[in-house]
Amino acid sequence: MEVLVFGSAIVDFVAYADRLPKAGETLHGHKFVTGYGGKGANQCVAAARLGAKCGMIAKLGDDAWGANYLKQLQAENVNVDYVEQCKGETTGIAQISVANSGENHIVIVVGANNLLSVQDVKKAKNLFDTAKVLICQFETPLNATLEALQSFKGISILNAAPAIAQTPPDLIKGATIFCVNETEAALTTGCEQISTLEHAKTAMKKLLQMGANNVIITLGALGAVYVRGEAPHTFIHVPAVRVEKVVDTTGAGDAFIGALAFNMARFNDLPWHQLIGAANRVAAYSVQHPGTQASFPNPEQAYYNAEYTWQEL
Repeated sequence: MEVLVFGSAIVDFVAYADRLPKAGETLHGHKFVTGYGGKGANQCVAAARLGAKCGMIAKLGDDAWGANYLKQLQAENVNVDYVEQCKGETTGIAQISVANSGENHIVIVVGANNLLSVQDVKKAKNLFDTAKVLICQFETPLNATLEALQSFKGISILNAAPAIAQTPPDLIKGATIFCVNETEAALTTGCEQISTLEHAKTAMKKLLQMGANNVIITLGALGAVYVRGEAPHTFIHVPAVRVEKVVDTTGAGDAFIGALAFNMARFNDLPWHQLIGAANRVAAYSVQHPGTQASFPNPEQAYYNAEYTWQEL
């Protein structure tokens, strides 16, 4: 096992329109699709699509959506020994609006995902003992997420999303890598906004002060920045891969996380700017294609054999 994901599985209901609606406004859309999502499952599939040996620990409803999702994960070559359909529960859903610019609004109802528990960590001890990289998020109960992080001995990535204004310190300290986007970083640290590299540097300093071991902040078209606890005064910017046209940004952050986990599991001897640069490329591929998991590349599409530039902030 290379990548283990402890997290959410949610079905996406996606409406496409020329722009996003204002408060109280109804718009005509031009396309509607359903798909498989949830940050946990997205990240797991993104890593599996690149060739990682992946396992998922998750909860689904005992409805048709849950049954179909289980089959979908199996089709993606994900180990589903600990993906459970829960009686009397509904599968989590996400209501997503996507504008022609690629921007999106998302509302989630997590359903069965709320049943993921500390006991599920203990039941899957064999996977926790053998996996190289663990990924967690905030779409499932936080006490279970903390147990997963504290029970894992390898490299753990906490994608603190959806962000929490006052994130419990033990969660921040519990992961090898604390990874958020600019909006999540602002909410977590109390920064007013993060729209520049200098803003991101300030947020990274605060996250280190809050106990994070290593920090990565993704910045969309600006790429990503990171700081490692072993070099707390060295802040690195890894530029994004250039994109000609953004089609749909839904799931791009999950594509980045899944690729990062794959890179950490398979190429951990490479410098971090290379691992993050390759993850940037996967995210760049994703935003140029519609859908969530449907937009994730295979190894040939990701074009991994490249050198990535970086600069110190």
